Amino acid sequence: MGNPRISLATATSRGLVLDMIRTLGPISRVELAERTGLTQATMSNVARQLLDDELVIEAGRSDSTGGKPRVLLGINPTARFAVGVQVGADTLTYVVANLGGAIVGRTRTGGAGEREPAAMVQAIATRIDRLLQSLGVDLHRVMGIGIVAPGPLDLENGSILAPPTLGAWKNYPLRSKLSELTGLPVALDNDATAAAVGEFWSGKIGTSAAHCTVYMGAGIGAGIVLGGSVYRGASSNAGELGQMSLHARTGGERRTVEELAGPKAIVEQARIALGLGRESSIRLSSDTNPFIAFENIATAAVRGDRLARELLISSAEYLADALVAMANLLDLDSIVLAGPSFSTAGTLYLRIIQRRLDEEFFARAKHSVTVQLSVQSADAAAVGAASLILQQQLAPRQLGLPSLVGVAT
Repeated sequence: MGNPRISLATATSRGLVLDMIRTLGPISRVELAERTGLTQATMSNVARQLLDDELVIEAGRSDSTGGKPRVLLGINPTARFAVGVQVGADTLTYVVANLGGAIVGRTRTGGAGEREPAAMVQAIATRIDRLLQSLGVDLHRVMGIGIVAPGPLDLENGSILAPPTLGAWKNYPLRSKLSELTGLPVALDNDATAAAVGEFWSGKIGTSAAHCTVYMGAGIGAGIVLGGSVYRGASSNAGELGQMSLHARTGGERRTVEELAGPKAIVEQARIALGLGRESSIRLSSDTNPFIAFENIATAAVRGDRLARELLISSAEYLADALVAMANLLDLDSIVLAGPSFSTAGTLYLRIIQRRLDEEFFARAKHSVTVQLSVQSADAAAVGAASLILQQQLAPRQLGLPSLVGVAT
């Protein structure tokens, strides 16, 4: 999409205008100039470039108010596409988003687990190619690939460091290898951060918001957006909510949030309870995948199983402990619950977390903290991964996104 003759100032103006058209369009050139602060001459030049590049289209005319109806500009959704990939131990999720941010295709495969990284990345590249072919999307219209994984990550070098659930991937140069295999620019980021970027890109988070997206898959993480910028910390590994230390309600020892509230912990607690003879509709075999096992427990809880509800209520209360602390520390005003482990019983978590924040948030006399479920739910990280590309390539809002590696399109 890049044009070497376009100056930085012009590129910024293009991004500003394109993002405005995406979020507010169809919209006239006059209104765009008023909202962006660009001169009419600059606005006309930018609009002409975007039309020539087929990134926007003329989408009708405004209603006449006595003068000549104005031509309205709208986004051309099929002009460009972005791919998002979420790498997990249990599943890999792939999505393709169009320029307007709509998801036009998705698929899932088995997880990365302990599979050899080089072979796995080759499989990822092949799956991306097949998905794009099935959608009839030419490679030259793909702006890039966003790929996300659990932390910790080395964003500078584009590698996964030492995630507990992806041990075989330690220090593997995922970003550069995938770019080599696909010929496309690739951005690597944390799955929870990507989920937060996806919420921002969709317009659910305002530029002045203090926001946290909690992502629960195999583990628990948080993506933090403060005033329109991602908060990353010293090494870009901020938001490891699952590693916060809490006092256990029984025994009093200190344990991490993941050890008390994470899916694997809940599955283990269910196995112990069932082994002690607790009556329950939960059925867990010894070889049940932990992700599937947690889904079984969540389904049982929704259906009213007493043991399942006890386990998830306990999980939600511990997660609320951590989120009350985070909300007080960062003065949050919104929280979104995202990820596959919220897809079935997310409402149970939402009610408990919202109640606890309503009762315990320190600044509640000034403002509340709103808790919502992500519309994307299970696919939130993959959708966020595609949003990384859309946001970085098109929008001027400085989220503090990771760099792309690969051939510019």
